[in-house]
Amino acid sequence: MFISLFNTLKATGVPVSLRELLDLIGAVDKGLAFADMDQFYYLSRAILVKDEKHYDKFDRAFDIYFKGIETLDDILEMLIPEEWLKAEFEKHLTEEELKEIKSLGGLEKLLAEFKKKLEEQEERHEGGSKQIGTGGTSPFGNSGENPEGIRVGGEGGKGKAAKIWEARDFKNLDDDVELGTRNMKVALRRLRKLIRDSANEEFDLDNTISSTAKKAGLLDVKFRPEKRNAVKVLVLFDVGGSMDPHIKICEELFSAAKTEFKNLEYFYFHNFIYETVWKDNRRRQNERIYTEDIIHKYSADYKIIFVGDATMAPYEITNPGGSIEHWNEEAGALWMKRMVGVYDKLIWLNPVPEEHWEYSASVELTRSLVEDNMFPLTIRGLEESMAYLSK
Repeated sequence: MFISLFNTLKATGVPVSLRELLDLIGAVDKGLAFADMDQFYYLSRAILVKDEKHYDKFDRAFDIYFKGIETLDDILEMLIPEEWLKAEFEKHLTEEELKEIKSLGGLEKLLAEFKKKLEEQEERHEGGSKQIGTGGTSPFGNSGENPEGIRVGGEGGKGKAAKIWEARDFKNLDDDVELGTRNMKVALRRLRKLIRDSANEEFDLDNTISSTAKKAGLLDVKFRPEKRNAVKVLVLFDVGGSMDPHIKICEELFSAAKTEFKNLEYFYFHNFIYETVWKDNRRRQNERIYTEDIIHKYSADYKIIFVGDATMAPYEITNPGGSIEHWNEEAGALWMKRMVGVYDKLIWLNPVPEEHWEYSASVELTRSLVEDNMFPLTIRGLEESMAYLSK
């Protein structure tokens, strides 16, 4: 039944197996999803997708597979066998309601009549009792009053219909769309250094089996420290005015990073890195932290992530006194060179689309200072940047 969906998933790069296809068929056969596109979407995704990173590919394949279901024949041929429909109606409808459905000659005749109306109709209708439209007492259409017909979307006037037909479109996603928190977490997990030195313990199955076998079957339960991500990350966020359109995505990145990295430190800067940064934007005039102290405090094994649009006048980077907020004794470029010299793994995440970078002198200058390790703040960009930091 779902061979075409299986092949479409394969073609879009989702690693799906025949065993999972059989599991999906079995789940549908048990009635876990019946005549409901949303239910089938979540059921099939739960069974067929083994890793969150493939969710977008699955959505794309799902969209391709169901995009062509625009006629009644397609719906009947694709997913809903006739015996399922009849069984479902008999289960939920009273004998009186079943008699009402049969007043038009049964479900088959009702669907045939609906198809005929679609072929004959040429324009929109509102009200009335014969054509497919909105309102009215016709057996067909949207928000009508006839309990014996087919409701096409909307809410039925009487709350019942022999058949409900609603279009369901799934957005086509690609690797370059801006991220949500879930996708950020998935991408950030690429940056991991797992060690077992946690105070919390977990059950050690392999060691328990081995120890129990050595003691002639006497159960010897073993535990071990939980794994934790030991990677150390320092994130610096640009809070300049040009970053206002990107606040939401920065908040999502910040939330995802705090969840994924236990050893996370963060600071704020304005436009570019100078001699000071700060922790609290509300107190940034009074509670500044010297960049030199940060370099001394955080060891060279920290992964440094700058987040900003790098959009400013070039002199703000190259000249002493270039900052628009204060007089900086040394150029921002000099401070960036010091950071790059200390930290082997340093990147810049830019929320501005990559195709626009070449039109900004400051972006190209910043990109050069970070040794071309500037990445767009997209799914692909975040995955590539984490892969670079994890090397």
